[in-house]
Amino acid sequence: MTFILSKILWGLVQPGNLLALLLAFGAALLFSRRESRRRTGRRIVAAVALGFLALTTLPVGTWVIRPLEERFPKPALPKHVDGIIVLGGALNPPLAAERDEPSVNEAAERVLATAELGLRYPNARIVFTGGSGSLWGGRYREGEVMRAALDQVGFDTGRVLFENESRNTWENALFSRDLAGPKPGDTWILVTSAWHMPRSVGIFRRVGWEVLPYPVDYRSRPGPKPYLIFELDGNLDKLSWAVREWIGLVAYRLMDRSDALFPAPNPPPAPAGMAAVRLP
Repeated sequence: MTFILSKILWGLVQPGNLLALLLAFGAALLFSRRESRRRTGRRIVAAVALGFLALTTLPVGTWVIRPLEERFPKPALPKHVDGIIVLGGALNPPLAAERDEPSVNEAAERVLATAELGLRYPNARIVFTGGSGSLWGGRYREGEVMRAALDQVGFDTGRVLFENESRNTWENALFSRDLAGPKPGDTWILVTSAWHMPRSVGIFRRVGWEVLPYPVDYRSRPGPKPYLIFELDGNLDKLSWAVREWIGLVAYRLMDRSDALFPAPNPPPAPAGMAAVRLP
């Protein structure tokens, strides 16, 4: 029920959809017989126009997504790794089935990272977790497309455990934990998009699985950028992903599916022989 409700609500509040709905509502009010309603309609239409203008000229998407992407910096990789978890979201199963070839999307760095880390750690176990996040059924599964994509580049898919039933990040963590059976003290690398990493880490911690975050698929560049960009589609895309994550962080915390509202990296261990200082 939670899965279905989240899909419906997101369809309504997604920034592009929300602006379109407000525009349609405001335009409808313009045809009202009552002046007060027509005045309200003009205000709504004007507000939507200003919103589109801001999204066209200002890097609003970058402002909103950058704090998510900068939360977990890419770590120095350890010498030994027990396993690698790769979250789904980088593949397009329906298109792959219709075109009879692996199809990736703008998060394809997750696929590349799987091969990169798998070659770097030849003895590490690999878990790919991703079923179908579609509201209309799970006929096509990401795991099947991921297997085909790795086969296509010559990666040994016999090393990979494919989890094909999960529909969201909460189920990614639960089903992967049950499949992999991590032991206390094991080192597992978690691969997902940088903007998705805070919520993912919070969820994995909540199910009792401490992971080493390895963010990929950045959508923003570090440092100051020009304020005028004239790029509505890219800006709206960034804003949509960022808003979805911020809403997800709040919702998962309220549902007790994350260990913190905005998960952060663990503090570095204290030097040997130095006692931890407890603040009053």
